Amino acid sequence: MGTAELIAQVLRRQGVVATFFAAHEPTQQGDGSLGEHWAPWWRARAAEGHEFASHTWSHAYWRADLPGEPARFRIRASAGELAGRDQTWDAPRYCEEVTRAAQRLQALTGRAPLPLFRAPGGKTSPRLLAAAKACGYAHVGWAPAGFLGDELPSDRFPNDMLLKRALRDIRSGDILMAHLGIWSRQDPWAPAVLEPLVAGLKARGLCFRTLRQHPAYSGWIAANPR
Repeated sequence: MGTAELIAQVLRRQGVVATFFAAHEPTQQGDGSLGEHWAPWWRARAAEGHEFASHTWSHAYWRADLPGEPARFRIRASAGELAGRDQTWDAPRYCEEVTRAAQRLQALTGRAPLPLFRAPGGKTSPRLLAAAKACGYAHVGWAPAGFLGDELPSDRFPNDMLLKRALRDIRSGDILMAHLGIWSRQDPWAPAVLEPLVAGLKARGLCFRTLRQHPAYSGWIAANPR
């Protein structure tokens, strides 16, 4: 959440609404990204019309499908008590993980989250996606040009390069992905890139919508209210 407030200011200033996918991860301040310290921040975003969806509670990475039936998965969380350890989860346990973050977002914002989730790292399998859909969640990835690079090392991927590449390559309908803060990037992305990117895309005639309006997801969302 290191640049969360700056990002909120840019989106507000530019009149942009976004879809926030959240997990309960350690933060520089407070008791985690979905803890009480950040509750006012999430409520303010809801009041501005943003949407919310699950990123799994403990930022749980899919590692592999395990053989046999019913479906089971090797999972490694990067937050919480079991961070860094491989675990075996069945489909109901994975659904519980996705739902826990969604329920916490609803408690924080007072707004029903979208029936969507984003798997950490974008790592999935057909079996994992089927398990999530069976409990009401469609997965959201991002367009190739929409990988904005804020988690890449800044010595090899400087902000100026990332901005120029995004302004050149993003097309209508692309889903863009960035973070509310990255521990590892030495030269933070958002302060230098976010507002020029938004302004530059607007200058090309593009506009911004939440995933509720995205043609790839609007039908699913309407058919699966939470």
